This record gives sequence, structure tokens and C-alpha cells, in this order.
Amino acid sequence: MLTRRRVLGAAAGGALTTMAATLAACDPPSQPSQPSGAGASGGAAAPSLDPSNWASVRAQFALTPGVSHLAAFVFASHPAAVRAAIDTHRAGLDADPYGYIGANEAALDKAVATAAAAYLQTTAEQIAFTDSTTMGLGLLYTGLRLRAGDELLTTEHDFYATHEALRLRQERDGVAVRRVRLYDEPATANAEQIVARLRSAIGARTRVVAVTWVHSGTGVKLPIRGLADAVAEANRGRAEPDRVLLCVDGVHGFGIEDATPEALGCDFLVSGAHKWLFGPRGTGVLWGRVEAWPRLTPVIPSFTGDSIGAWLEGGVPRGPAGPAATPGGYHSFEHRWALAEAFGLHRAIGTVRVAQRTRSLATALKDGLAAMSGVRLHTPRAPELSAGIVCCEVDGYRSREAVARLAAAKVVASATPYATSYLRFGPSIVNDESDVEAALKAVRALF
Repeated sequence: MLTRRRVLGAAAGGALTTMAATLAACDPPSQPSQPSGAGASGGAAAPSLDPSNWASVRAQFALTPGVSHLAAFVFASHPAAVRAAIDTHRAGLDADPYGYIGANEAALDKAVATAAAAYLQTTAEQIAFTDSTTMGLGLLYTGLRLRAGDELLTTEHDFYATHEALRLRQERDGVAVRRVRLYDEPATANAEQIVARLRSAIGARTRVVAVTWVHSGTGVKLPIRGLADAVAEANRGRAEPDRVLLCVDGVHGFGIEDATPEALGCDFLVSGAHKWLFGPRGTGVLWGRVEAWPRLTPVIPSFTGDSIGAWLEGGVPRGPAGPAATPGGYHSFEHRWALAEAFGLHRAIGTVRVAQRTRSLATALKDGLAAMSGVRLHTPRAPELSAGIVCCEVDGYRSREAVARLAAAKVVASATPYATSYLRFGPSIVNDESDVEAALKAVRALF
């Protein structure tokens, strides 16, 4: 396997063929190896995990005790296994960065790709790794092959990262960008209306539909499978270059919903891994359907062996699409490599149980808020149209004022980062029923 160190070393020696013979005798280690002097991992021993016990799951996180952390999804706290893995890799890199990368990069990159593929129930060749949802969206909407007159259709409900990525593409290439309103009131949104509005908005020049799985400003979860069916209808009879691609910002469904990209029916799915997955900070994924990847040109040179090896030989890279779209260069290796442990934690707990747990806590929170006079719930009550995000308004309080009052009561909530801002909660696997009760009690105390 070609690694960064081996390829660059071969380039310095000017002998790719000699390197290939050397690599044949070099199998990557099955476990990370520390160079002499690397020392211990530097982290406290991880508490034992009983994935069937939610208290044991909560104990994996070093969150401040006595506080109800209902905004933990905004930027993840690392669970114990992730912390330990980061410490191990950081110690090795600090002791001998060149040696540690050379000894471990191939095996650790493969371990992360394998873990991600197992979690998504897909192949490693379909996954590119990024630093965040925003980076993934930028790579996607910059790299899609479009022609003059093509249209990118998005919604009024999407976040800044999607809107700005599309605006920048429009500014560079002059492609058209249009927005559609999928629902009028989030609390009363329904799947049939959402699908119908998107279906009617797709035009003859539409080539990309850019949507978000779960809206961070309202908590509305779009029926992506239904939208995919509407896109499939629009694609009937279209030539391949004219087919509409369904691209999804999946960050607030990824790590919480029990649905694979294939089951959703989208062409591309983008997500950070440092929110609901509670993965290492500064990690993310860009997944693409096999048939969709040819419509995207990588934006940043990859450092895969296929890519650099082809350059050394004067050729063009022909390797798998996902790795070829993964930005190269040196990055936060200790965080990228610890991503395998985050996927492992969720698979140990079970994606169905994670989804059920989050749904149960969010439903209890919505029910309690909806019963209060002076509180207007904006997130749909129905689980099929909502996930873990719960948004509301409290009479007499701006969202940030409510957040500050709740923080004083040891309840951590957030304010949605939109022009119209709501008070937002996000119960997750780090919470239990007492956190929901604490939040409801703190909201009642505002009156």
C-alpha cells in the first residue's frame, strides 16, 4: 500500500519501481505502533462500557456533572474511547512524527474507512473524509460538473453553509440558484406538502437539488426518501448529464437516525462527525452514490497512493472516487484516526437504539413544552418529521436571553443561528429523563 511517507520517499529517490518492490514485503501493522520513547497514551483509562446501559454510555463523556447538557450536539464532547485514541496518536506523533506516520498511516486510514463504511452500510470507495459539514458542502457544490444555464435548486430553510456554497458557485460560474419554500409553519409541516412543493419546483434546467435532512433552525426533518422519489420522477427520460442530483446536508440526522444513505435514496450525503456522532472535532464525511461520483471533480489534490503514484509516473489518477475527493496535505491525524472509535461506539450501542433513545427524550421534551402556556413549540410533534432538535419560543424572552437564564439553572441550551432565532434543545445519548425534567422545570421558572 502506498503511503504518504513511502511515496514521497520514493520520489526523492527517483525510483517508483524500486519502491514497489520494497512495499511488497511491507504489510501495515494491525495495531498502531509507537516509536521508541513515545510513552503512554497520556489519557486516563476509559471507564468500562456497557452499551445496553444508558448510564454507562453517559459515563463515557467527561461533561461537567450536575449540568443538563442539551446542546452537546452543537460541538461534541469526546467519549472515552475517542479521547484515549487521540491521546495515543498524539503521543506517538509528538515523540516521532515521521516514524509514527510511516509505521501507522496506512493501517489507521484503512481502519477509519472500514469503520465508516460499516456504519453507513456502504463501501469505503464511496466515502471522502473532510474536516466538517461546511468543508464537505464546499467540496461538493464546487466540484459538481455543471454547464452554463444549469440550475441548482435549494430551499429557504437551509443553513448558511449551503446557501453560501451555492452563492459562491453562482458567482464563479454564473449558474442559476433558486430557493423553494417547502412549508409555511414548521410545527404543522407535513410530508405530502413538502414533497409536492419540491416536485413542482424542479424545472427542465434543474441539475442539483440541495436540501438539509434536519433543519437546525426549526427541527423539521425532511422526508428525504419521498424527495428522492420525486427527483427520480423528474429524471425519467433525462440523459445522464441532465439528471437531477439529490444532495443532502445530513449533519443533524447523521449519528442519530437509523437510515443509511442508500435507504434515503440521495446521491450525495454530507456530514460532520463532531455533532450527533460525538466523533473527534474537525472530522466529517462526504458519501456519494457510485453512479453519482463521475459528476464531481475533486477540488483539492488527494494524497492517496493512486493519486501521487500516477503523478510520479506522469499519468492521471484512476483510483476510487471517495478517496480521490478526500483533501490531501497534512491534517489533524490524531483526530481523523480516532474517528474509528466514534463509529465503534455507535455500532456497539446499536443505531436503532440510539435513534429510539433520542426520539424518546425529544418526544418527552416536546410534550412538556407544548403543554406550557407562554411557550410556542416550532418543531413538529410527529417523530417522522423531527429528530433530536427541539425549537421553541418563550413569551417575553429573546432566544439568547432564555439561553442565559437556563444556563444559570444549569441547563445548557442554544439559540438557533438564523435571522429569526429560537430557543433550541438537543437531547441525545449523553442525556437521560432527568435532563428533560430539568429543562422543563427551568423553562417553567421563566414565567
